[in-house]
Amino acid sequence: MKCIVVDDHTLFRDGLRRVLESEPDIAVVGEASDASAGLGLIRELRPDVVLMDIGMPGLSSFEAARLVDRNFPGTRLVFLAMYEDEEYLLQCLDVGAAGYILKDAAAPKLIGAVREVYQGRKYLSPQVLDKLVGIRAGAHGTHGMARSSTLTPREREVIKMIAEGNSVKEIATLLGLSIKTVEAHKFNLMRKLKIHNKAQLVTFAIQKKIVKMPAGA
Repeated sequence: MKCIVVDDHTLFRDGLRRVLESEPDIAVVGEASDASAGLGLIRELRPDVVLMDIGMPGLSSFEAARLVDRNFPGTRLVFLAMYEDEEYLLQCLDVGAAGYILKDAAAPKLIGAVREVYQGRKYLSPQVLDKLVGIRAGAHGTHGMARSSTLTPREREVIKMIAEGNSVKEIATLLGLSIKTVEAHKFNLMRKLKIHNKAQLVTFAIQKKIVKMPAGA
């Protein structure tokens, strides 16, 4: 597994490299101190997983994640953050990032997160996930739970696959549907659930246990 580390603190990058390369099947093939340089390395090295600090000078990490999601489908990006911030997490999901983990996570949890996203799943730090689901549950109450029961089996299948990080094209291939059909399912889901973006859709899927997130592998 090829990884790139993008963080503006040299000591943190060094420590992260040591943790990752303690695993025999993980190699850190590049490091960068800002998102723009990180994109250059991604373009050159095509890593499997990128670990990127969420707040660095220069190009926004969120914009970088959006570009990675759009242009490098074989690369999974995990945000590294200092705080349990719901808004950061929502943005992370909305731009197509595969994970969000706190910088104070223990080494085994960090390795677990990298392996989860490498295998095509999403990883969210348990502390942040608990906070997010709690806030959303309070906001929706029983009304939101009633809405989830109105989904058809196919809609539940589509929302689950979106929440797991699959693109519309990937979902179409896996389900044997046309891209237009999957897009129609996605549109109907968002209309039916009265949600407006991918982050809210993923949050809904987690809250209603349509998709299970790792408890902190």
